[in-house]
Amino acid sequence: MRMQFWKSAVEDIYRDDHSAQPISAELWRAVRKHTLTRRWMLRIISEREKDLEDKAYRNLRELEDYGENTQSSLLYLLLETLGVKNVHADHAASHIGKAQGILTCLRATPYNSSRRKVYLPMDICMLHGASQEDFIRGSRDQNVRDVIYDIASQAHVHLQHARSFSENVPHAAMPAFLQTVVLEDYLQRVRKADFDVFHPSLQKRNPMLPLQLYLRSWRKIY
Repeated sequence: MRMQFWKSAVEDIYRDDHSAQPISAELWRAVRKHTLTRRWMLRIISEREKDLEDKAYRNLRELEDYGENTQSSLLYLLLETLGVKNVHADHAASHIGKAQGILTCLRATPYNSSRRKVYLPMDICMLHGASQEDFIRGSRDQNVRDVIYDIASQAHVHLQHARSFSENVPHAAMPAFLQTVVLEDYLQRVRKADFDVFHPSLQKRNPMLPLQLYLRSWRKIY
C-alpha cells in the first residue's frame, strides 16, 4: 500500500495535482523548479517494491541492477537538481550508484544476519561454498571472507570507472558525488579487516570523514 501511495503521488505530481501530504508537496515544488524526470522516481519505487519479496540476490548482476535502479536513479535526480546535463556525469553516476548499492548490501550484512536474513548474491556464495547459515552464525572463515572480497572488488571496480570520467565531469556535479568518500572509506576499512565483514572495527564510525568530505569538496574531486 505504501508503494502504491508513492506511485500515485508521483503520477499526481506530474499531472500538477499534488496532495497536501508534506513530502509530496515538497517533491511537487522540486519537480516544478528543476524539471525532474518522472522515470527516475518511478524506477526507484518499482525497484524498492522488490524488497518486499525478501529474497537474496541470485547473482551480482541483480545486485548491480538494484544499485542502478535505486541509487543511480537518485543521483540522476540530484544532477538535474544541480542543473547538470552531461553524459560523463551520467556515466559516473551510474557506476557510483552501483558501487553504493553493492556496499550498502555488504555493510548491512551483520545486521541482516542477526535477523537471520542474508541477501548477498547466491552465485558468489555457492562459488566459495559459503552457506546462508555461515553468515547467520557470523562465521569469519576464509570462504566467507572470499565472498566479501569478490563483492567488494566489484564495488571497487565501479568506483574506479566512475573516477575515470572525472576530468570531463563539470564541477557543478561534485556535490552529488561526494558519497564516494564514504564508499572508499568502507572499502579501505574492510580491506584492513582482511574482508571480515563481522569485524568490530567496521561497526565504528570514522571521525575523520567530515574532514575528508570537506577536503574533497574544496578540491572539487570525488
